Amino acid sequence: EDLGYESLWRSDHFFSLMGRPERNALETFVSLTLAATETTRLRFGPLVAPMTFRSPALLARMAAGIDRLSGGRFVLGVGAGWNVPEHEAFGLPFPPVRDRMDMLEEGIQVLRALEGSGKANFAGKHYRLNDAEMHPKPLQSPLPLLIGGGGEQRTLRLVARYADEWNLPGATPERMREKTAVLEKHCEHERRDPSTITRSVMAGFVIGGDDAAIARRVAALRDILPTLGHAASADLLASVRGRGWLVGRPADVVDQLGALADAGVGRVMLQHHNQQDHEVLELIARDVMPRLTSA
Repeated sequence: EDLGYESLWRSDHFFSLMGRPERNALETFVSLTLAATETTRLRFGPLVAPMTFRSPALLARMAAGIDRLSGGRFVLGVGAGWNVPEHEAFGLPFPPVRDRMDMLEEGIQVLRALEGSGKANFAGKHYRLNDAEMHPKPLQSPLPLLIGGGGEQRTLRLVARYADEWNLPGATPERMREKTAVLEKHCEHERRDPSTITRSVMAGFVIGGDDAAIARRVAALRDILPTLGHAASADLLASVRGRGWLVGRPADVVDQLGALADAGVGRVMLQHHNQQDHEVLELIARDVMPRLTSA
């Protein structure tokens, strides 16, 4: 917040997916409660909360409370769930994709019903409400809803139908344009103006002031993310760049962010893998953010 970043986001998992499951991590909504009380300006939220993890009624209660605690700065990011080993390890049901997508849509409907006034009733295949009343309500009405993913048949249809923001992880400008074209077709079917949906991406990054700094960060990331492998640094950087990472010196990254903006992206979430590297956050705040039209 002091460095001027616009928002702060947390992945929602039962164990770290960064190659080291033993890595400590606060439960997502515990950390978001802390963010609500320890910050004053940042918008924040989960990126994203799988509907397979919690009852949507519980999710609605937690989201409303955190929004109240933050003075109305919370964004609720939701998804269908995808990580099989995580579900198996903790005994969480992992239905087929069609059922998970149905659960996501019904869950969103439950969330919206509980935000409304009076008693909420809902009878779906997966969830039910019987004269349910939720208090307190979120301070924002309705609570901003982010849906993550790029599935063309169901996910983007749900984005067109319900979302205030759509997040496409690891998107290159080309991929964003391709998926946006599909989203616009769904918006036409839903009779919704696609410009009312904010587009965002989650992007890994390797940024340094010079080649030596970039090399140091690559070495640190290899230790944190063993899945990066042992390819030569130049090959590795080219590979992750093709997967939507921001790579290079500050001027290079400004150009890459500009290309995303030209593709319709309004917000970029930096996937900060090396959380001990505070210097890179200062570098971005100093040498990248001031050169953008909107930080």
